[in-house]
Amino acid sequence: MPNESSASGDRRLTIIGAGLAGAVLAALLARRGWQVEVHEMRGDPRRQGYERGRSINLALAERGRGALREAGADGAVMAQAIMMRGRMVHFDDGRVDLQRYGLDDSEVIWSVHRGRLNQALLDIAERAGARLYFDRKLESVDFEAKTATFSDAGGTHEAAFSTLVGADGAGSAVRREMARATSLGERTRMLGHSYKELEIPPTADGGFRIEKNALHIWPRGRFMCIALPNTEGTFTVTLFMPNEGDPAADVPGFDRVRDGAQARALFQRRFPDASPLIPRLEHDFEHNPTGSLGTLYLDRWHLDGRAVLVGDAAHAMVPFHGQGMNCAFEDCAALARHLDAAGDDPARALAAYQDERLPNARAIQHMALENYLEMRDRVDDADYLLQRALEIRLAHRHPDRFVPRYSMVTFRHLPYALALMRGNLQRELLVELTAGLESLEQLDWDRADALVHERLAPLPSGRVPERAGS
Repeated sequence: MPNESSASGDRRLTIIGAGLAGAVLAALLARRGWQVEVHEMRGDPRRQGYERGRSINLALAERGRGALREAGADGAVMAQAIMMRGRMVHFDDGRVDLQRYGLDDSEVIWSVHRGRLNQALLDIAERAGARLYFDRKLESVDFEAKTATFSDAGGTHEAAFSTLVGADGAGSAVRREMARATSLGERTRMLGHSYKELEIPPTADGGFRIEKNALHIWPRGRFMCIALPNTEGTFTVTLFMPNEGDPAADVPGFDRVRDGAQARALFQRRFPDASPLIPRLEHDFEHNPTGSLGTLYLDRWHLDGRAVLVGDAAHAMVPFHGQGMNCAFEDCAALARHLDAAGDDPARALAAYQDERLPNARAIQHMALENYLEMRDRVDDADYLLQRALEIRLAHRHPDRFVPRYSMVTFRHLPYALALMRGNLQRELLVELTAGLESLEQLDWDRADALVHERLAPLPSGRVPERAGS
């Protein structure tokens, strides 16, 4: 296929990867009149089903919904989502406590099924006019000639592109090819922890065995278990543990919990209320893959106007803030906006996209790592609970100045970097105000109010109005 030079006003885009980010970007740009092709190395999940045992559930928040509304996908996605009001914490002593994410039911997150979400987004992208090709693996890229070589059942062939987008995940083939052409400053830091997915089945009549509208969490110090609801009455359970345990500190690891029987023994001892809810624990532990956890950092996301990375291909992160998908969707909306604004100058568009998104990706990667420590170590600590109670009170008293960091990240469209900076200031204030206190009844509220006004300027709303007709 002969290559075509990029002419003035060229609105062609080739996306590698038909996962969540690739499908959303395809829909966003096809709705704007772009000619979009999507190439995916795997088969069509609408015909072959989804890959089990791999991050089945995802948490959808306002950032992600904003991009979905622009792509015309919010209605279809929300029809299959389940609201989660907060963390239902299961303590060691058997107590449970719901810690709300926001101030009320207007500030919630949503549990969505990865496979069904991907299927719905592909349908929407195709209806918008994107052309989808499956079982087509990217083998190499000639960025000077602007040709990509693919392999499929019929052999290998070349295809021309105008601008190439890598939406192909943490193991991105596009990133691999870009790195051969220029230094991306790539480094990966592994967490040293991994995860295994299990399942709580529904009751005999199809109901939920535990509270439906919550993300359940069993924090146990250096390891934990979480459970997210599914529409069919099941919960996807995820066990997070170190790769290497510490027997002296009673911390299990995947080096010692190796089979189903050992996993059952662990649950009976450390998660006793969860164990009877998972009848196929032994089978799932032995047959579902063990997932690794790490953070991918790049100093460069684009190659002039020829190629660019979005989502996990640019900034894979650990899943503990539930923002990986949301951040990727926000990437897609930003890239579409910059491509439209730059007209016939894709190099300017890709540079502006990187300038906007890279520092914000770094911020959410940092917060995701911090949130793991909070979820596994702190949600059942007395000092954390006191600071959380004060955080909620201050948010009510000063809604324009004191917005909890979780709310800034999850329920607003404020830049992640701003949320990180403000969150650090607010955390310092919470620690200072609660030092030496056992309850908020001992707090000097006049001093607290004065410090909020002194140290925290009013925040922009961070709320983005819905696009007309979306």
